[in-house]
Amino acid sequence: MSYLIVESGSTKTDWCLLRKNKKPVHYTTSGINPYLQSPESVLEMLEKELPLSGFKHAPEAICYYGAGAASDAKQKEIKSILKGHFDCNKIDVNGDMMAAARALCGDNKGIVCILGTGSASCYYDGKKIKERQPSLGYLAGDEGSGNYMGKRILQYYTYSTFDTELKMDFEMRFGADLEQIVFKLYHEPYPNRYLASFVALLKENRGHYMVENIIEDCLNDFFQTSILKYRQSWKKPLYFTGSIAYYFSDVLLSLCHQYELEPGIIEQSPMAGLIKYHKALL
Repeated sequence: MSYLIVESGSTKTDWCLLRKNKKPVHYTTSGINPYLQSPESVLEMLEKELPLSGFKHAPEAICYYGAGAASDAKQKEIKSILKGHFDCNKIDVNGDMMAAARALCGDNKGIVCILGTGSASCYYDGKKIKERQPSLGYLAGDEGSGNYMGKRILQYYTYSTFDTELKMDFEMRFGADLEQIVFKLYHEPYPNRYLASFVALLKENRGHYMVENIIEDCLNDFFQTSILKYRQSWKKPLYFTGSIAYYFSDVLLSLCHQYELEPGIIEQSPMAGLIKYHKALL
């Protein structure tokens, strides 16, 4: 049986084709988020970046995990898209929180957190997601995420908070035309991805006090608005996945120590854990 595992964020989607006793085959495409894209645009992307002709063995079953896929309505929408592209009838669709929970916790209980382009969290009891904080999305929420940090970076640049060194670095990377930057934010697709791209400035300037302040302040906002809302946070480990969690794991560990919380696994991507989980089903 060929089993296709899909793990999608708003920026990038990882695909892994599993076959019993065979080496997994990996593919990568642009991100998928049904709240930000129409079914037609997702199908167009798949036809361009992941054509069926690229598969030696067509998937007989698909398990999809993705951002924006927690509701029944969005799960039906994604299932219809995947069925239309792959001509596959056996499709299971889950939200990205279930991917993180299964990959990081396995059968253990814990607080599971996603810190990538966006952010999310839940309490997982080893089998099911029992509790999760509500999300206001990239416009009004997503504390601690890449696009949340990107907003702070843009504010520091625009309001002349950055010193000369960081101001010049920003302009070298993203340009000095503020009108063009604002146009991209309000008139081009995927403004959350665009904002998250500014995080490159933080990654390359670690140690600068302004950079460290932005990272710590934004991640602390996530602790305050999300992690500390769970009563289980002081009893169970905290698990993290996503590019922001991975790049700034040292700050996450410091905040865990500050709040006297137990850190668990921190992984850039849940795919390795999902492969292990689904191999047992083959």
